[in-house]
Amino acid sequence: MELDNPQPRRPADCPVEDWLAFLGHRWNALVLWHLKDGPKRHGELAELLPGVSPKVLSERLDGLEDRGLVLRSPTSAFPRRVTYSLSLMGTELLGILDRLELWSRRDHRAAARSHDYAS
Repeated sequence: MELDNPQPRRPADCPVEDWLAFLGHRWNALVLWHLKDGPKRHGELAELLPGVSPKVLSERLDGLEDRGLVLRSPTSAFPRRVTYSLSLMGTELLGILDRLELWSRRDHRAAARSHDYAS
């Protein structure tokens, strides 16, 4: 495929579109964001994400684990607890999301008006 003549594609054909769709699911990126400061239990994450139901949070954590972004670590001691933390891949992705946040805070409308992006 030539760069100057991109062909239309479906999200399944493009890993970038696939990842953007996955991260666009409500709560996925926020769960990653809250794990940046260290491992957390389900209840701790729920407190940091008001409005998310326990079922949805569990589904999001399972999906993040399936994608290799989050590590699930159960304890063997009583009472049993499970903590979630970022995997190496999750930490790398968080770096990308951090840069995206910095980029999003810029005033892109002013730059577009002054044609900074035109060249």
